[in-house]
Amino acid sequence: MLHPSPPWVGWDHRGAALWPVSDHLGRNLNTVAGPPWLDQAAGQARACLRQLREPLVIGHADWESQNIRWSGRRPVAVHDRDSIAAQPEAAVAGAASAVWPAAGDPGQAATVEQSHAFLAAYESARRAPWTTQERRACWAAGIWIRAYNAKHDAAGGGGPQLDLLAAEIRARRDHAGL
Repeated sequence: MLHPSPPWVGWDHRGAALWPVSDHLGRNLNTVAGPPWLDQAAGQARACLRQLREPLVIGHADWESQNIRWSGRRPVAVHDRDSIAAQPEAAVAGAASAVWPAAGDPGQAATVEQSHAFLAAYESARRAPWTTQERRACWAAGIWIRAYNAKHDAAGGGGPQLDLLAAEIRARRDHAGL
């Protein structure tokens, strides 16, 4: 089943609330308090992504490195089959760009520079430049997944994902044109 998308990339849920009704722990993040900028950034990212009118692709939505097995520099397997989603390519790539260095420990995520490098490498590998709208969507999808992780930290009173995103949200929003 490809819909609904996993909640960490669930910007495409059908509900009116910002966050999907149930996160991966069965919690409703819409009832969790957090800094106002966090929900504002997630809302702007969701609005940007909902305007994207591109074909859906089937992609993996949890590109944290612990879900990938490598042979040298070549990926040979991707685990975590409950992380499959049908979303526009830019959303899949953008979410991956924001989390790919994470190996499962708290506070791991891509820096803005790492996200930029990931998206440039992806663009080169696909042999087609991102359109302006796709590039904005890439960055918006990265904001969504990082905001989702930060919202989990907010639910616990704070933490490294919230701190990391707070330090770079302005740069990520600028890249997304938000």
